[in-house]
Amino acid sequence: MLQESVFRTEELPVGDRFEAWTERLGRTHAPMELDSDRAADYRGHQRVIGLGDVTIWPASFDQLVFRRTPKLVRRSDPEVYHLSLLRRGTGAASWGREHTAYEVGDIHTNCSSRAYEIATGSEPVSIVGIEVPRTLVALPARNADRVIGSRISGREGLGALLAQFLGQLAADTNPYRPSDAPRLGNVVADLVTALFAHALDAEGQLAPETHTRTLTLRIKDFIRRHLDDPDLTPARVAAAHHISRSYLYRLFQAEGLAVSSYIRDRRLAGARRDLADPALSALPVHAVAVRWGFPRAAEFSRAFRTAHGLTPGAFREQARCEAEFGGEGGGPGAN
Repeated sequence: MLQESVFRTEELPVGDRFEAWTERLGRTHAPMELDSDRAADYRGHQRVIGLGDVTIWPASFDQLVFRRTPKLVRRSDPEVYHLSLLRRGTGAASWGREHTAYEVGDIHTNCSSRAYEIATGSEPVSIVGIEVPRTLVALPARNADRVIGSRISGREGLGALLAQFLGQLAADTNPYRPSDAPRLGNVVADLVTALFAHALDAEGQLAPETHTRTLTLRIKDFIRRHLDDPDLTPARVAAAHHISRSYLYRLFQAEGLAVSSYIRDRRLAGARRDLADPALSALPVHAVAVRWGFPRAAEFSRAFRTAHGLTPGAFREQARCEAEFGGEGGGPGAN
């Protein structure tokens, strides 16, 4: 599990909550002036997940106005880019005469080196914030700074890829070891770099290693979205990304993976979750198999038993019994 810290204002006396929230966000990003019409009894929840030099912080909080003034910039500047994926609520930001509004699914960008004002709507908001040192965004600073204030969609293209990666990471850090944190931080920095380059129409400026890692993430996302297709093969994956199969194999070999094995393992992991899900208990095993790209029941049963030591039916029964009798660790369906 990745190391993280959790902060909830509800655990503090009412009169101390807003000041503590202000201090917390000041340490997370940079010192700011905060105002809220809910300050008298402020509700905020934040998790801070350290990924080496990069930090992500899922948070939910009441209406808020953030101000980073020129005086605060001069006093303290950690020199980071900040991105916020808006998951619930609305917001708007201003930089002098520039104004941008944000809706659910948008990615907001700012920089600790610039003064700004950001206001959320009247209802509580949920975000996933990212703090990336400016030195890790592998583009000339004068170019990268031009992206600040842009409204970037997290529903398509590289924005969607970043949003999906953040969502998966924020939802469950259990599959990762603390030693994975710097590598995950590099992935986030590469995605932010690629996102900025795309917004600038400057993808040719990407370092080769950044381009390679971003392409690999795009390919994995493509595989994830097409796992139900029994015709998903390395040849189709390569063709969809306009690369040769040999280059596709090299990309995965660099991570110690084989393409066919990666597809099979992702399918089996999805089937495993479905079989352990009480809400899907009425779905026949063969239907679960088809749902994850296994049209032949015998092939699915063999692959599942090799991976988990049980037939799919036996695994589902074991999961049911453990759930019914309170098995520890969330049963066999836990990630």
